[in-house]
Amino acid sequence: MINFGFTVWIVLIPLIIFVLVGFFGNRFKPVVSGIVGTSGLFVSMALSYYTAYQYFFNVPRVGDAFQKLIAYNTVWLRLTEKLHIDLGVLLDPISVMMLIVITTVSFMVHLYSIGYMKGEKGYERFFSFLSLFSFSMLGLVIATNIFQMYIFWELVGVSSYLLIGFYYTKDTAVAASKKAFIVTRFADVGFLIGILILSFTTGTFDFITLTDPNGTAITQGGGIMFLGLSTMTWSMIFVFMGGAGKSAMFPLHIWLPDAMEGPTPVSALIHAATMVVAGVYLVARMFPIFHFSAPVALDVVMYVGAFSSIFAAVIACTQFDIKRVLAYSTMSQIGLMMFALGVSGYGEEAGLGFMASMFHLFTHAFFKALLFLGAGAIIHAVHSNYMNEMGGLRKHLPITHITFLIACLSIAGIPPLAGFFSKDEILAAGHEKSLFLFILGLTISALTAFYMFRLYFSIFWGKEQNYHHTPHEAPKVMTIPLMLLALGAIFAGLLPFASFVTSDGKPLAMHIDLAIAIPAVLVGVFGALTAMVFYRKETNIPEKISTALGGFYRAAFRKFYMDELYLFITRKIIFNYVSRPIAWFDRHIVDGSMNGVSYVTNEVSTRIKSFQSGQLQQYAWVFVTGAVALALAFIYLWTN
Repeated sequence: MINFGFTVWIVLIPLIIFVLVGFFGNRFKPVVSGIVGTSGLFVSMALSYYTAYQYFFNVPRVGDAFQKLIAYNTVWLRLTEKLHIDLGVLLDPISVMMLIVITTVSFMVHLYSIGYMKGEKGYERFFSFLSLFSFSMLGLVIATNIFQMYIFWELVGVSSYLLIGFYYTKDTAVAASKKAFIVTRFADVGFLIGILILSFTTGTFDFITLTDPNGTAITQGGGIMFLGLSTMTWSMIFVFMGGAGKSAMFPLHIWLPDAMEGPTPVSALIHAATMVVAGVYLVARMFPIFHFSAPVALDVVMYVGAFSSIFAAVIACTQFDIKRVLAYSTMSQIGLMMFALGVSGYGEEAGLGFMASMFHLFTHAFFKALLFLGAGAIIHAVHSNYMNEMGGLRKHLPITHITFLIACLSIAGIPPLAGFFSKDEILAAGHEKSLFLFILGLTISALTAFYMFRLYFSIFWGKEQNYHHTPHEAPKVMTIPLMLLALGAIFAGLLPFASFVTSDGKPLAMHIDLAIAIPAVLVGVFGALTAMVFYRKETNIPEKISTALGGFYRAAFRKFYMDELYLFITRKIIFNYVSRPIAWFDRHIVDGSMNGVSYVTNEVSTRIKSFQSGQLQQYAWVFVTGAVALALAFIYLWTN
């Protein structure tokens, strides 16, 4: 058996970089921090690829299934003889796949940032925070138990807070970082409650024990009911609440668009393959328990994912900030992944949805990272985020133009690019559940193609704007990651993914069903062609359509007033009817009682301190008076 002990260095290298760059980076030229951070992530990436090769091709299988291996483990905190919190490295198909995804995207972002962040104040701090984020995400995906995952889950939240608020002198960036932190912390309360219910019911935190379909842990809470649902079902619903917050699912999505206030490489790192897919990974990791808790727990995942996907796709069609369009696109694609996990377990091919979700997570990492980094190159060239201030950039940014087009074609599901294959499997999984869900998936695909090519044509075609200076292509340190990610967006779908990552570890037959693929391609082409008619040349068609849609368009443009709704609930209801009474109780009852105790103490001490005056006559008078009083009391008691 191969010794995978070296895998711990995949996680530790980014931590070491965080410490070195964070404490000593300012002693050298700024570019040194970028080179050190990028080199370290390259080593982690190389180790991840080596781990994947050894795991998938050289580790003996149990039957047809891949083994779950504990490469490293140590007891960190022992609560009882059986219940303890460990820190370790778990290798199985989804954790190994995530190691590839995270280190690849993180390395590309590090390399790209050397050029993008050049001259920025806080250059060393930026690379330090990037490494901390990478360490946190890697620690999350290789966790051997759910409490270790929760620890790194919170570290991911801290890291994203630091990165989103990198420009700490901008009020909008500070507000966005606080918003992301508070919303995800609220969701994480649900995650923690789910962990406590689960561990109390099963007596363990260990993933291998918890998710063993033939074990006793998974069935222990099945017969304990509360409000018509088993404790295992309740625990999974609360766990999913944490995943929904981190993956920006409705209604906990409001932090995601504002997170664009961070530097563009941060957007690529957080929204491509790392933080926002943590919720998808969580559901996938706990999938055997979700499946055991079906249909309720899985249906919650399915409906939340489906609604979030189409909700975000509609909003993306109305936005003009290119990073916000991509943010809502991410929410929509993550919703599709959740939807696929939710429908997994239905129909003849029970694990199809699980495989499709993980496959789309894998391909999405490449084309979405490419889109965000491409957006960064565009912003770098024209110093604006708004597509209505762009146009005709294909002549000035040839590499960015071609790579951005590849990413748009991939996310639109156009064959033979990567997005086509993974999205086709999601649609097939939806079709297994119901025809309605298949049609819903087609609708989302059409909207995706429309808003992505609306973005593409608005930026690279249309009327060329009067730019302050002639736009120019980004330096090679920024365009090389674009070209490498473009290769992933083209070829990642050709991998026999179903032979490696499935719900039970056994290979799954993957094939293209023409009855599903043809409609999917047609709606994608229709969406792209519609966007071309609207935006390739300057026309008044978009204005006419938006005017015709009236209030619906305005609501979509304002993100269906979700921010206003949250502000109303917090300020008008929670602050007035919950916070104010609590504050009054705290001020008048809690503080009042303490103030009363201190007042009485002060009064008593003031009155008795005169007994310590130092005057001999007063002491004699008190002594004589006390003695006479005691004598009279004694005589009274004696005579009675």
